[in-house]
Amino acid sequence: MKNFLKNYKSTIILLVAIIVGAIFGMIFQEKATILSPLGDLFLNLLLVIIVPLIFLTITTSISKMKTPKRLGKIMITIIGVFICTSIIAVLVGFASTYFIKLVNPEDGEQIRASLEETTEEVSDEEEEEPTILDRTVSLLTVNDFQKILSKENIMALLVASIIFGLALNMTGEKAKPVTDFLIAANEVINNVIKIIMYYAPIGLGCYFAALVGNFGQTIVVGYLKTFIVYTVVALTFYFIMYTIYAFIAGGKKGIKAFWTNAIPSTLTAIATCSSAASIPVNVECSKKMGVPEDIAETTIPLGTSFHKDGSIIGSVFKIMFLVCLFGTSLATAGDVFGVLGVALLANLLITAVPIGGGTISEMLIITMMGYPVAALPILTIIATIIDAPATMLNVVGDTVSSMMVTRVVDGKDWMTKEENFSEGKERQTV
Repeated sequence: MKNFLKNYKSTIILLVAIIVGAIFGMIFQEKATILSPLGDLFLNLLLVIIVPLIFLTITTSISKMKTPKRLGKIMITIIGVFICTSIIAVLVGFASTYFIKLVNPEDGEQIRASLEETTEEVSDEEEEEPTILDRTVSLLTVNDFQKILSKENIMALLVASIIFGLALNMTGEKAKPVTDFLIAANEVINNVIKIIMYYAPIGLGCYFAALVGNFGQTIVVGYLKTFIVYTVVALTFYFIMYTIYAFIAGGKKGIKAFWTNAIPSTLTAIATCSSAASIPVNVECSKKMGVPEDIAETTIPLGTSFHKDGSIIGSVFKIMFLVCLFGTSLATAGDVFGVLGVALLANLLITAVPIGGGTISEMLIITMMGYPVAALPILTIIATIIDAPATMLNVVGDTVSSMMVTRVVDGKDWMTKEENFSEGKERQTV
């Protein structure tokens, strides 16, 4: 019980604060908006930290990659597996939410007007409609260094971070002082986030009180519905899809190996609500399933940052929540593919940082879908309530992915090799 309270303390405090805020909003109604500045304070703190958070987490993650002899084949396979499973996850998330209104959109216009009051006004000057190529270039790059330091250019910042991380990796030992500095700076940023999150219960509680005070109980019901639907989808995905993945990786033996050893990583994920904290247990579980050391110790850490089934399904839920809230139309195939594309990109930006690190992906969702920045706390609340089941899928998804990577790299007989290994023969890593 003590361990449970210790691991879930932050989440429990946030949920209590949100519930108290909702009750306060329902009792005092529009008078509760007096608390809006305290909620805005939390929003501003999050927005300020976004740029250094993205740059440091992405850059250091890439710069720390090792280079074993077969890294090329392993990396290509990992990318392929991650992309395929992420596409499946985003499709499942969309299919689960398309026919369900997570929140009543009847007050959408009022909510939109209220949220946009807290954001900077955009220029109304008419501009020539840019081409798709122009939009892509503008999305991925900027023409001035200072623009890359703006939260409005998240994708350009991501591209620059990846390039810088690769450059550090290519430079090798000569870049070690820079790498060490960035790793240390990343630790500092993580602690800055921890400090900000100490204020999260007050900030989110006040924000939610003002939100409910303005718009009534509809949005509360939306959060509850979101949690219930997400939990059902997560459990279904966990038992069905991961069994299928294990079968693809190793047939019936793969299924047996997976479910025999997946429980420790599952329980660790649920107990800690942290993909990063689950890495040691997850690597060990993967090895017990027969995954070679070099594949397990590459796939799991990379997956922790760049492959999260639970979070990608959660991204779809966040988008669809806003779609319902703002009354956005999804009438065309382009609209649907837009939602799926944004959810995929947002998933790639979710990194193994403390509670609140999902702010990176949430900002991407908001900016690419054209919603006001003031909607950020709405997504933060959704991330909080689905944290446990999402982390479970994130962690175990990496475990079964390591099995599929092994299937490609070591061939279809890899399970047989591991049975020999379990009988006492040491595996020779290449």
